[in-house]
Amino acid sequence: MTWDAFHRRGEVLRAVIDEANSRRDGRLPLDVPGVAETFGDELALLGALQLRWHTRLAGMIERELLDDPADTESAVDAAWQRAAGELAGVRAILDACAENPTSPEMARMIDTAHRKDRALMTAMARPHLVA
Repeated sequence: MTWDAFHRRGEVLRAVIDEANSRRDGRLPLDVPGVAETFGDELALLGALQLRWHTRLAGMIERELLDDPADTESAVDAAWQRAAGELAGVRAILDACAENPTSPEMARMIDTAHRKDRALMTAMARPHLVA
């Protein structure tokens, strides 16, 4: 991927996230200009949204733990709430795709992503359980 393509992908993804957060209807905004050329299909776009969600969640957990490292469970809960608030449209899409995947590949991708999110939150909320 060229530097220009990398930046174009980021621009289109930001536009998709803005549209998703505006709509909050749980539908992939495939009609955003540049989506078809940049992502190709709904799975690639969904994967990019899932990665953005996971990255935002991880960052929020880190931030919350900096504020109160002793109360890890509350920090993880607060991080989830903040991330879900900031990416409400993305979260709606991920939840809708989990409830009604359009393909077996989508179902597997969403399931894997959910397991990774849960593993992250468990590890951060209960670090004594992770060895």
